[in-house]
Amino acid sequence: MYRVVNPLLKHIIYRYSHDATSRQQCLQYLKALRTLQFKGYNTIFLGETDLSESLITGEKVSHEDTLNWPKWTIVHAGNSQGWVPWRYRVFLRNELPLGQQEVFQEFCDFLSITYGKCAIVVRERRPSRVKTEESSKGVEITEPQATSAPSLLCMNCCPETAEATGHKLLTVPFSYNYLHPIDAAWSSLKWFIINNRKEFSLASFERSSSYQCILFSDLIVKGIERMTPNKWKAAVSKTRRWENYYLDKFS
Repeated sequence: MYRVVNPLLKHIIYRYSHDATSRQQCLQYLKALRTLQFKGYNTIFLGETDLSESLITGEKVSHEDTLNWPKWTIVHAGNSQGWVPWRYRVFLRNELPLGQQEVFQEFCDFLSITYGKCAIVVRERRPSRVKTEESSKGVEITEPQATSAPSLLCMNCCPETAEATGHKLLTVPFSYNYLHPIDAAWSSLKWFIINNRKEFSLASFERSSSYQCILFSDLIVKGIERMTPNKWKAAVSKTRRWENYYLDKFS
Protein backbone atom coordinates (compact mmCIF):
# COMPACT_ATOMS: atom_id res chain seq x y z
CA MET A 1 0.00 0.00 0.00
CA TYR A 2 1.35 3.40 -0.97
CA ARG A 3 1.39 6.16 1.64
CA VAL A 4 1.28 9.83 0.71
CA VAL A 5 3.40 12.24 2.78
CA ASN A 6 1.37 15.23 3.86
CA PRO A 7 2.72 18.37 2.10
CA LEU A 8 2.57 20.34 5.36
CA LEU A 9 5.20 18.11 6.91
CA LYS A 10 7.59 17.30 4.10
CA HIS A 11 9.74 20.41 4.65
CA ILE A 12 9.95 20.18 8.43
CA ILE A 13 12.30 17.32 9.25
CA TYR A 14 15.15 16.25 7.00
CA ARG A 15 16.96 13.01 7.63
CA TYR A 16 20.72 13.17 7.21
CA SER A 17 23.56 11.00 8.38
CA HIS A 18 25.02 13.21 11.08
CA ASP A 19 28.70 13.28 10.19
CA ALA A 20 31.42 14.63 12.45
CA THR A 21 31.21 18.14 10.97
CA SER A 22 27.45 18.50 11.45
CA ARG A 23 27.68 17.07 14.97
CA GLN A 24 30.37 19.60 15.84
CA GLN A 25 28.27 22.45 14.45
CA CYS A 26 25.31 21.30 16.49
CA LEU A 27 27.41 21.04 19.65
CA GLN A 28 28.85 24.52 19.12
CA TYR A 29 25.37 25.97 18.67
CA LEU A 30 24.00 24.25 21.77
CA LYS A 31 26.94 25.27 23.95
CA ALA A 32 26.64 28.88 22.77
CA LEU A 33 22.90 28.85 23.47
CA ARG A 34 23.31 27.35 26.94
CA THR A 35 26.05 29.86 27.78
CA LEU A 36 23.83 32.78 26.83
CA GLN A 37 20.87 31.33 28.74
CA PHE A 38 23.10 30.90 31.81
CA LYS A 39 24.07 34.58 31.48
CA GLY A 40 20.42 35.61 31.57
CA TYR A 41 19.66 35.99 27.88
CA ASN A 42 16.06 35.30 26.87
CA THR A 43 15.74 32.80 24.02
CA ILE A 44 13.72 34.12 21.07
CA PHE A 45 13.00 31.90 18.06
CA LEU A 46 12.62 33.98 14.90
CA GLY A 47 11.29 32.22 11.80
CA GLU A 48 9.35 32.44 8.57
CA THR A 49 7.08 30.31 6.42
CA ASP A 50 5.61 30.54 2.93
CA LEU A 51 1.90 30.54 2.15
CA SER A 52 1.08 29.84 -1.49
CA GLU A 53 -2.04 31.22 -3.14
CA SER A 54 -3.28 27.67 -3.74
CA LEU A 55 -3.07 26.98 0.01
CA ILE A 56 -5.15 30.09 0.72
CA THR A 57 -7.77 29.51 -1.97
CA GLY A 58 -7.89 25.72 -1.84
CA GLU A 59 -7.59 25.35 -5.61
CA LYS A 60 -6.01 22.12 -6.78
CA VAL A 61 -3.17 22.89 -9.16
CA SER A 62 -0.09 21.01 -10.32
CA HIS A 63 3.26 21.53 -8.64
CA GLU A 64 4.64 23.23 -11.75
CA ASP A 65 1.79 25.75 -11.76
CA THR A 66 2.24 26.63 -8.11
CA LEU A 67 5.80 27.79 -8.85
CA ASN A 68 4.36 30.72 -10.81
CA TRP A 69 1.64 31.60 -8.30
CA PRO A 70 2.06 34.38 -5.72
CA LYS A 71 3.55 33.47 -2.37
CA TRP A 72 3.32 35.28 0.92
CA THR A 73 6.03 34.94 3.55
CA ILE A 74 5.13 35.41 7.22
CA VAL A 75 7.84 36.41 9.69
CA HIS A 76 7.13 36.04 13.40
CA ALA A 77 8.86 35.07 16.62
CA GLY A 78 8.17 33.20 19.83
CA ASN A 79 9.78 32.39 23.15
CA SER A 80 9.15 29.66 25.70
CA GLN A 81 5.76 31.17 26.59
CA GLY A 82 4.31 31.70 23.11
CA TRP A 83 4.31 34.31 20.37
CA VAL A 84 6.20 37.46 21.29
CA PRO A 85 3.88 40.53 21.28
CA TRP A 86 5.57 41.91 18.16
CA ARG A 87 3.58 42.86 15.05
CA TYR A 88 4.46 40.05 12.68
CA ARG A 89 5.22 40.84 9.04
CA VAL A 90 3.73 39.49 5.83
CA PHE A 91 5.79 39.90 2.65
CA LEU A 92 4.62 39.21 -0.89
CA ARG A 93 7.51 37.23 -2.35
CA ASN A 94 9.13 38.66 -5.52
CA GLU A 95 7.04 41.82 -5.26
CA LEU A 96 8.69 43.61 -2.37
CA PRO A 97 12.41 44.37 -1.97
CA LEU A 98 14.22 41.73 0.06
CA GLY A 99 16.80 42.22 2.79
CA GLN A 100 14.77 44.62 4.88
CA GLN A 101 17.31 45.65 7.48
CA GLU A 102 15.04 48.23 9.13
CA VAL A 103 12.53 45.51 10.10
CA PHE A 104 15.20 43.53 11.96
CA GLN A 105 16.40 46.73 13.64
CA GLU A 106 12.85 47.40 14.80
CA PHE A 107 12.57 43.82 16.03
CA CYS A 108 15.79 44.09 18.04
CA ASP A 109 14.70 47.40 19.57
CA PHE A 110 11.37 45.84 20.54
CA LEU A 111 13.13 42.91 22.24
CA SER A 112 15.38 45.25 24.19
CA ILE A 113 12.40 47.15 25.58
CA THR A 114 10.25 44.06 26.24
CA TYR A 115 12.70 41.36 27.36
CA GLY A 116 16.13 42.91 27.79
CA LYS A 117 19.05 41.03 26.26
CA CYS A 118 18.05 38.09 24.06
CA ALA A 119 19.54 35.17 22.19
CA ILE A 120 17.80 35.38 18.78
CA VAL A 121 17.73 31.97 17.12
CA VAL A 122 17.08 31.52 13.40
CA ARG A 123 17.30 28.48 11.15
CA GLU A 124 20.12 27.99 8.71
CA ARG A 125 19.07 28.13 5.08
CA ARG A 126 19.06 25.04 2.90
CA PRO A 127 22.64 24.50 1.60
CA SER A 128 23.08 25.76 -1.94
CA ARG A 129 23.70 23.30 -4.73
CA VAL A 130 26.58 23.71 -7.17
CA LYS A 131 27.48 22.05 -10.43
CA THR A 132 30.34 19.59 -10.50
CA GLU A 133 32.88 19.10 -13.24
CA GLU A 134 30.42 16.63 -14.72
CA SER A 135 27.86 19.38 -15.28
CA SER A 136 27.53 18.22 -18.85
CA LYS A 137 25.89 15.12 -17.39
CA GLY A 138 23.59 17.23 -15.25
CA VAL A 139 25.09 16.03 -11.95
CA GLU A 140 24.66 18.22 -8.88
CA ILE A 141 26.10 17.90 -5.41
CA THR A 142 25.56 19.77 -2.21
CA GLU A 143 28.14 22.44 -1.55
CA PRO A 144 30.38 21.67 1.46
CA GLN A 145 28.61 23.07 4.46
CA ALA A 146 30.10 26.09 6.08
CA THR A 147 28.68 28.16 8.85
CA SER A 148 26.50 30.72 7.06
CA ALA A 149 25.36 34.07 8.35
CA PRO A 150 21.98 33.97 10.08
CA SER A 151 19.39 35.17 7.60
CA LEU A 152 15.78 34.91 6.53
CA LEU A 153 14.63 35.06 2.93
CA CYS A 154 12.66 38.28 3.43
CA MET A 155 14.65 39.97 6.16
CA ASN A 156 18.36 40.45 6.75
CA CYS A 157 19.38 39.37 10.24
CA CYS A 158 22.60 41.21 10.91
CA PRO A 159 24.72 40.02 13.88
CA GLU A 160 26.13 43.53 14.27
CA THR A 161 22.63 45.00 14.53
CA ALA A 162 21.72 42.44 17.17
CA GLU A 163 24.86 43.07 19.21
CA ALA A 164 24.39 46.84 19.00
CA THR A 165 21.09 46.42 20.83
CA GLY A 166 22.49 43.98 23.40
CA HIS A 167 21.45 40.70 21.74
CA LYS A 168 23.22 37.69 20.23
CA LEU A 169 22.26 36.02 16.95
CA LEU A 170 22.55 32.23 16.70
CA THR A 171 21.89 29.79 13.85
CA VAL A 172 20.47 26.28 14.16
CA PRO A 173 22.51 24.07 11.77
CA PHE A 174 20.45 22.96 8.78
CA SER A 175 20.74 19.25 9.60
CA TYR A 176 19.17 19.96 13.01
CA ASN A 177 16.47 22.42 11.97
CA TYR A 178 13.93 20.56 14.09
CA LEU A 179 15.66 22.17 17.08
CA HIS A 180 13.74 25.31 16.05
CA PRO A 181 10.22 24.86 17.54
CA ILE A 182 8.54 27.51 15.42
CA ASP A 183 7.87 24.86 12.76
CA ALA A 184 5.14 23.50 15.03
CA ALA A 185 3.47 26.91 14.94
CA TRP A 186 3.62 27.08 11.14
CA SER A 187 2.08 23.63 10.89
CA SER A 188 -0.75 24.70 13.20
CA LEU A 189 -1.33 27.83 11.10
CA LYS A 190 -1.50 25.92 7.81
CA TRP A 191 -3.87 23.30 9.19
CA PHE A 192 -6.14 26.11 10.38
CA ILE A 193 -6.10 27.67 6.91
CA ILE A 194 -6.99 24.37 5.25
CA ASN A 195 -9.84 23.63 7.64
CA ASN A 196 -11.33 27.13 7.93
CA ARG A 197 -10.63 29.04 4.71
CA LYS A 198 -14.26 28.66 3.54
CA GLU A 199 -15.44 30.56 6.60
CA PHE A 200 -13.27 33.52 5.55
CA SER A 201 -14.41 33.55 1.91
CA LEU A 202 -17.07 35.66 0.28
CA ALA A 203 -18.42 34.60 -3.12
CA SER A 204 -20.02 36.90 -5.67
CA PHE A 205 -21.81 35.53 -8.73
CA GLU A 206 -22.66 37.65 -11.75
CA ARG A 207 -24.19 36.89 -15.11
CA SER A 208 -20.88 36.38 -16.92
CA SER A 209 -18.37 35.79 -14.13
CA SER A 210 -17.94 34.98 -10.47
CA TYR A 211 -15.57 36.28 -7.81
CA GLN A 212 -14.17 34.98 -4.57
CA CYS A 213 -13.02 37.39 -1.88
CA ILE A 214 -10.88 35.95 0.89
CA LEU A 215 -10.45 37.80 4.17
CA PHE A 216 -6.74 37.04 4.17
CA SER A 217 -5.71 39.19 7.13
CA ASP A 218 -8.45 37.83 9.39
CA LEU A 219 -7.59 34.27 8.35
CA ILE A 220 -3.93 34.72 9.29
CA VAL A 221 -4.73 36.43 12.58
CA LYS A 222 -7.06 33.65 13.69
CA GLY A 223 -4.62 30.98 12.50
CA ILE A 224 -1.76 32.48 14.50
CA GLU A 225 -3.98 32.70 17.58
CA ARG A 226 -4.57 28.94 17.38
CA MET A 227 -0.98 28.38 18.48
CA THR A 228 -1.84 28.70 22.17
CA PRO A 229 0.71 29.11 25.00
CA ASN A 230 0.18 25.47 26.00
CA LYS A 231 0.99 24.29 22.47
CA TRP A 232 4.05 26.52 22.44
CA LYS A 233 5.28 25.17 25.75
CA ALA A 234 4.87 21.61 24.49
CA ALA A 235 6.89 22.39 21.33
CA VAL A 236 9.63 24.17 23.27
CA SER A 237 9.75 21.33 25.83
CA LYS A 238 10.25 18.80 23.03
CA THR A 239 13.03 20.93 21.56
CA ARG A 240 14.66 21.19 24.99
CA ARG A 241 14.71 17.40 25.33
CA TRP A 242 16.43 17.08 21.95
CA GLU A 243 18.95 19.74 22.98
CA ASN A 244 19.80 17.88 26.19
CA TYR A 245 20.09 14.61 24.28
CA TYR A 246 22.56 16.03 21.75
CA LEU A 247 24.57 17.84 24.41
CA ASP A 248 25.02 14.56 26.21
CA LYS A 249 25.63 12.52 23.05
CA PHE A 250 28.07 14.84 21.26
CA SER A 251 30.08 16.05 24.28
